[in-house]
Amino acid sequence: MPWDGADLWVADLGPDGQLGPASHIAGGPQESVVQPEWSAGGVLHFVSDRSGWWNLYRERQGQVESLLAMAAEFADAPWEFDYSSYAFIADGRIACRYRHGGRDRLGLLDPDTGRLTDLPIPYTSLKPYLRAVGHRLAFIGASPTASSTVATLQVPTGHLDVLAGAEVSLDPAWVSVPQPIEFPTRDGQTAHALYYPPFNPEVTGPADARPPLLVRAHPGPTADAKARLDLRSQFFTSRGFAVVDVNYVGSTGYGRAYRERLTGQWGVLDVADSMDAARFLVEAGEVDERRLVISGESAGGFTALCALASEELFAVGTSRFGIADLETFRQQAPKFQAHELDRLVGPYPEAAATYRARSPLHTVDRIARPVLLVHGLEDTVVPPSQAQVMAEALERRGVRHVLLAFPGEGHGFRRPESIRRALEAELSFYVEALGLAPGKPGAPPTADGAIAAGSPDQRPDR
Repeated sequence: MPWDGADLWVADLGPDGQLGPASHIAGGPQESVVQPEWSAGGVLHFVSDRSGWWNLYRERQGQVESLLAMAAEFADAPWEFDYSSYAFIADGRIACRYRHGGRDRLGLLDPDTGRLTDLPIPYTSLKPYLRAVGHRLAFIGASPTASSTVATLQVPTGHLDVLAGAEVSLDPAWVSVPQPIEFPTRDGQTAHALYYPPFNPEVTGPADARPPLLVRAHPGPTADAKARLDLRSQFFTSRGFAVVDVNYVGSTGYGRAYRERLTGQWGVLDVADSMDAARFLVEAGEVDERRLVISGESAGGFTALCALASEELFAVGTSRFGIADLETFRQQAPKFQAHELDRLVGPYPEAAATYRARSPLHTVDRIARPVLLVHGLEDTVVPPSQAQVMAEALERRGVRHVLLAFPGEGHGFRRPESIRRALEAELSFYVEALGLAPGKPGAPPTADGAIAAGSPDQRPDR
């Protein structure tokens, strides 16, 4: 994959459209090179992780020069086309978006002195789509209290114009602001997360009790939880739950070594980090150890199901369009990522036994806690059959479960009514499973427009 290794070559383009002799500039199997760009003066710039971090470089007269050595990430894993985390402004400086300490920053880098100056902007998360015209920067930014906005910044004056977006904003009095945390892992390493304490200005929890905790595994493995308004987290924090969004090993934002620690260990270390985050918050006295919940989407749904099968730490869990059978997913995976599992799990079919051993579908006999499965029936990335076979396996084992299938939804819900109904059903499932409020025993949540199925004696009355 491009975040594992890539090569940068340069060749002259002749008037007849043919390439001249090519020169290798940078990269290789163990070096990820991304975002090559020419400056106005014709100097080639790029981002490389040869130092262990995605930093900025340039090539002049056959020599590659580091512009700034820094333990920060100036790029993302390129899952989409045309990422641009830096741009050239008129005075020769480079505007760059970089990630450090769990949040994004926008800075100006002088390529001749190596001096980096942060620009004062009210955003903690910036998408890697930075553009510049003259001294004017355009970018997409978000904060813990406002959703993404398209904005421009006049560098000389610092004047910020918001052009579009911010359709969703919350009164800060209702927002739980994420706190970057680090926690020790069972293998003697350090992992990262964003912690949201429960927050509701109109309600105070009992002084002698700790809140339940929702552990979220992001839809990685090379993604990351970002410090921006997350309405899903706010939905739960405003209803008394603490939330921890885990940047388990493999996540972008913490250097190449952190990404590569997940090599061959998907379904193992991501699960361990999610459990260690929960234990860390329990030991810190922040949450109730009897009411721990895990949830994840896509790859995070796989992590959540693996965690439920690993040990009885979590009282209940949810897989949202998650992977249940790794072997089937490897055979059906989208072309771009088909071979990513060769790194994360092992080469297929040689490692077929490992794929089966890591699959929640084949470890369902170790799951004893209630499971909610949420899936879109039009999902072409993780087919809905993944949720169906998992539900059937749980049914055979007699494990309490509910499958909510949404017609017209794909990989990640788009319709507001689907998002709302899925969230309300998830909350209802947790409230009953954790004994937080009286409910009808054994009745799974339902949602209008969704197809609900559970164990025979647990289906809703019709």
